[in-house]
Amino acid sequence: MFVLAYVHIILTGYPQKSKMDMFGRVSILNEEGIIKSTMYIEEKKAMVSTLSPKDLWEHILTQVELLISPANFNTWFKKSFILKVEGGVVFVAVPSLFFKEWYLKKFHFIILKIVRSVSYEFRNVEYVIIKEKSKQVININKKHTTTLPLNDFYVDKNDNLNPRYTFDSFVVGPFNEMAYAAAQAVINKPGITYNPLFIYGDTGRGKTHLIQAVGNQFKKIYLNRKVFYLTSEKFTVEYINSIQNGTANRFKERYRQYDLLIMDDIQFLSRKEKSQEELFHLFNTLYDTNKQIIFSSDKPPSAIPDIADRLRSRFSAGMMIDIGEPDTESRIMIINKKLALNSLSLDANIVEYIATTIPGSIREIEGVINTIVCYTQTKGSILDLLEVRQLLRSFSKSNKTISTKQVISKVCDYYNMEKDAVYRKTRRREIVRPRQIIMYILREDFNVSYTSIGIELGGRDHTTVIHSCDKIKKDLEKDVYLMKELEDIRSLFK
Repeated sequence: MFVLAYVHIILTGYPQKSKMDMFGRVSILNEEGIIKSTMYIEEKKAMVSTLSPKDLWEHILTQVELLISPANFNTWFKKSFILKVEGGVVFVAVPSLFFKEWYLKKFHFIILKIVRSVSYEFRNVEYVIIKEKSKQVININKKHTTTLPLNDFYVDKNDNLNPRYTFDSFVVGPFNEMAYAAAQAVINKPGITYNPLFIYGDTGRGKTHLIQAVGNQFKKIYLNRKVFYLTSEKFTVEYINSIQNGTANRFKERYRQYDLLIMDDIQFLSRKEKSQEELFHLFNTLYDTNKQIIFSSDKPPSAIPDIADRLRSRFSAGMMIDIGEPDTESRIMIINKKLALNSLSLDANIVEYIATTIPGSIREIEGVINTIVCYTQTKGSILDLLEVRQLLRSFSKSNKTISTKQVISKVCDYYNMEKDAVYRKTRRREIVRPRQIIMYILREDFNVSYTSIGIELGGRDHTTVIHSCDKIKKDLEKDVYLMKELEDIRSLFK
């Protein structure tokens, strides 16, 4: 009877508003609300086998567009598409690894929920990196499996080294030139010069890159010798497993066969007495047979707590070198090197701005460059200084626990105005502009909701806050003085 009633509505032109989507799902809006045809929802599921990937992707886009901002939608979904649907899995093609990680982090559950609402046959969504040139030759309607391009770089399972880490891609500057020289000396005379080599420094200084570069160069020069890289955590886990499985002797024999052993993050051996003891005996065996050993840590051996004295003395027996914070010139070199590896160049002023804005961590610099490359590919043109400034906001280390009153206080002090003035209902420019900046900073830098901002600033409506934030955004595109003022104010929160 329900189906007959529905057919009657379609044939007779029911006067109320109705809409049928491409899956045959019908929504009829009348005074009582929305009525859905369960018959057509079931029939929609039967259509899944004949549904093209293109139509499915268009449906997903339609739903996603309702859930995220237009800027996010244009940035992240413009260059993606469904590659194929196979075995209940929807394979979504994305243009880069950065996109893939962002989809998994931000959009996966949204997309998965949408495809499962289409049919229970869809079990999962996976993301595949497809370069732009590859997209033109892919026929998503073919039934056979399409061969996908492999990643350019992968970890070698035999030695655990990443081929990305080479001396060619390593930037040498005053902050790391001693460590680089010691690494070259180890390559020339392994097991004799600087054994062990102990590299230490704060996180993100390039320690892992340098010690793995030694391993990759060692492989090229000494073809008949064995090298292995691992972290101290992995060493501990494998050692414990060997004890539990009764394979301790096999574990010992395995690590004694290497001509070059590289162990990263040695500080995590703190308080692990049994693992320290095993490493002590392994160290002695390798050292006595002139096998090269390299360690890295975020602090010198003397500063690592709860390490056995005999092991600490072994760490200090060779060469210990600290990698400091890269200076501005070194950061500029690192930025240009990373840009070149991505076939991208930026204006010298932009590069200098990045170098002076981002702190000393090379890992953070890499994150910035990856973000710039992603946005450049999405936009299709080189970013200007203003766009880079906007992107770098997320990398600034503002105090996230700052209160609204503190923001108001600092902005008012900057403009030399009374704090109570921002709460007044006035349109005087000398008060309206600082108030708009307060709203903009609270929203953009501290992610305070529009409603909360309005309440904090005298009970204003959230639409007023939205208008104020949009006004500052537009003015920043053309007002260099406002841009400078905003930078000065933001520096007060660091």
